Amino acid sequence: MTNLCFFRLLVIDDDEIDRMALNRALKRSGLQFELAEAGTVQAGIEQVCSGQFDCVFLDYRLPDGDGLTLVSHLRQAGGKIPLIALTGQGSEETAVELMKAGASDYLPKASLSGETLATMVKSAIRVYEAECRTEQANQRLRETNELLKQQNQELERQREQIQRKNLQLAEVSRLKSEFLATMSHELRTPLNAIIGFSQILIRQGRGKSDTPSVPVSQRHHDMVQRILSNGQHLLALINDILDLSKIEAGRLDLRLEKVNLNELISTTVASLQSLATQKQLEVKIDVSLDNPIVTNDFNRLRQVIINLLSNAIKFTEQGYVCISAQESGADQLTITVEDTGIGIVPEQLSQIFDAFHQSDQSVSRKHKGTGLGLAITSLLLEMMHGSVEVESELGQGSRFIITLPRQVTIQDTHSSQKSTHFESSV
Repeated sequence: MTNLCFFRLLVIDDDEIDRMALNRALKRSGLQFELAEAGTVQAGIEQVCSGQFDCVFLDYRLPDGDGLTLVSHLRQAGGKIPLIALTGQGSEETAVELMKAGASDYLPKASLSGETLATMVKSAIRVYEAECRTEQANQRLRETNELLKQQNQELERQREQIQRKNLQLAEVSRLKSEFLATMSHELRTPLNAIIGFSQILIRQGRGKSDTPSVPVSQRHHDMVQRILSNGQHLLALINDILDLSKIEAGRLDLRLEKVNLNELISTTVASLQSLATQKQLEVKIDVSLDNPIVTNDFNRLRQVIINLLSNAIKFTEQGYVCISAQESGADQLTITVEDTGIGIVPEQLSQIFDAFHQSDQSVSRKHKGTGLGLAITSLLLEMMHGSVEVESELGQGSRFIITLPRQVTIQDTHSSQKSTHFESSV
């Protein structure tokens, strides 16, 4: 509509008297308008296509066609303009046909009046504008749906790509774990030979071997001792890598048996006492168990305790290291390793159990190691259906809290190991 108060109208009628009658009725309607005229179907089509009209009145009977043909032609051509059909001889059937073809309304010529025309024009234009808004909304909806369709297709493509990448990563992780497990095994064989021969040379030098002793200077003895010490250290690192690889590859099984936790803790502390003595640290034991017998893998549980105790001793320069154990439920135990060491900065607490993670990543760091001890500890405890948490304050020490079931079952370890393998692979 060109203006809220002004209408551009077109009448298509071959009868000049009817055109004049329509003009007079429109003048009485109170509408502000401009009326253009056409006498044939063809002239009407040309007018509609060349002008911008707010509403078109068309006669049902025209020299070169009828109103039904004109309505159909205009609608098929894409014209959305309101069309009001006028006839002097029409019937209800004619009106229905015109409305089906696309006419906006129908008015017998005998019913022409200013009031009727004003109401009909305004109503037809309102309907037309509502249809236009609806069409625009539908068009925006179609465009939005098409955009969403394209976005969904892109998301699906990305999902498939991520899935393929995950499968590739899982395969790479599996191959990596198998490679590390194989290489670690191959490296242990010559290392064991180096360690064994070093021990033989040291015993011969001390006269503690069945074979005849060979005089060895103190310098040579120190060199062999260094070979032995570094070989044992390297073997420990390789064992850590081998354990981690076995767990990730799902090739590590727990050998369950009855274990006396009191004795296990005491013997483990005794084996590490020399490390604490070198640093003049006190190692405390606080075990209060009504029933010290648990079902677990003796060697793997001992490995967990060794990892935490040796870690505590390594990062403690003065004070003490304490290990405690108590029943925290009918079928649950808690083991705590506490120290007065350097502590852990808060932002690293969430990464402390990640493989190869160390608080000091520099080459010149004071505390050596692969950073696998705590990662292996966490994975082993997961296999045992247990857990480990850490509490620490920088410069004030750390507390590692282990929670374990009293009885670990084979079914538990298998399901836990599958879960661990999946998470590490993906």
